[in-house]
Amino acid sequence: MNSIKASFVSILTLVCITFNTSPINAQTRRGETQQDRPASQSTTPEPVSGGALADVDKDYQAAAGDVIQIQVVDAPELSYYYRVNSLGFIEMPEPIGMVDARKKTASELARMIAKKLRDQEYLRTPNVLANIVQYNSQTFFVQGSVNKPGVYQTEGRPSLLTIIGLAGGLTEAHGSTAFILRPSKTQKPETGKQAPALQSQAPDSSPTAQPQTDDQSEPAAKYELIKANLSALYKGQFDQNQRLEPGDIINIPRVDVFFVAGEVRHPGSFPLKDGTTLRQAISLAQGMTFNSKPAQGTIFREDPLLGTRKEIKVDIGAVMKGKQEDIVVQANDVIIVPNSRTKSVGGVLLMAFGVNATRYPVR
Repeated sequence: MNSIKASFVSILTLVCITFNTSPINAQTRRGETQQDRPASQSTTPEPVSGGALADVDKDYQAAAGDVIQIQVVDAPELSYYYRVNSLGFIEMPEPIGMVDARKKTASELARMIAKKLRDQEYLRTPNVLANIVQYNSQTFFVQGSVNKPGVYQTEGRPSLLTIIGLAGGLTEAHGSTAFILRPSKTQKPETGKQAPALQSQAPDSSPTAQPQTDDQSEPAAKYELIKANLSALYKGQFDQNQRLEPGDIINIPRVDVFFVAGEVRHPGSFPLKDGTTLRQAISLAQGMTFNSKPAQGTIFREDPLLGTRKEIKVDIGAVMKGKQEDIVVQANDVIIVPNSRTKSVGGVLLMAFGVNATRYPVR
């Protein structure tokens, strides 16, 4: 009986010694103060953008600018938030040092750090958790006619529909085209500019030295413009659902408008959709009144390149009856339906729409 008790006590003592000495180096080094903590570490994370979206199709790979949370069980001195530097590395305290985080998933980073802890005999059975808390390398800028414009972070390459949904959807006054500005990846150096050659002069050849001016400046950022037809996209033409890349600027302008004035039942401004015609414009204005003279209709159209306005005579009645070809309405067009009892188009009516107060005779 005594021998059994002695064996049990010896086994219990061995187990206690094993548990107390498992993280040998971790216990001895944990007492050391970490005076030189790298600048890329922080004990608390920075605010994370509310527009973060995870891609369930594949694991995210870390890149420069991302913030990674590292948690090491039994080694709290290694557990911090680390920012990936411009070279793709995170700097951890000794014995870890620099860790290559480029194109590494969170689980791959955790396994790499655990292996280093074992190799350095810092912990015998390290338990490491890694979590990417900020996707700063995956930033998208959404502006214009969306309910929540701003900066959004997401994994992978989201689609245009995904980003619009993340931004709260489109507003009622949205246009029919989305403009995607993508930073150009092929920046060609400017040609034709050579550095001036150094000219040697005699000490007394010139009484005054020519001042040197620093005309060098950074070249302007170049972007690639991509257009997507939102009207077609929301009607099922998913070829317009562009795949976005980090750094893209998505701008959705407000809808363009046109104006209908004169002898119509509901004059005013109307939103312009792709393919809107003169016949549709008159229908939106609820048709012409009894006193109208549609044969003498006029469309005032702006030329954005020249900054001028031209006058287009049109028989609106013939267009409405299908006897003449319909006309496609453009942005800021002013459609005038004159009165049959007047001899001119009133300047006051035109000035209401920004047209010069010139009187146009009607035959």
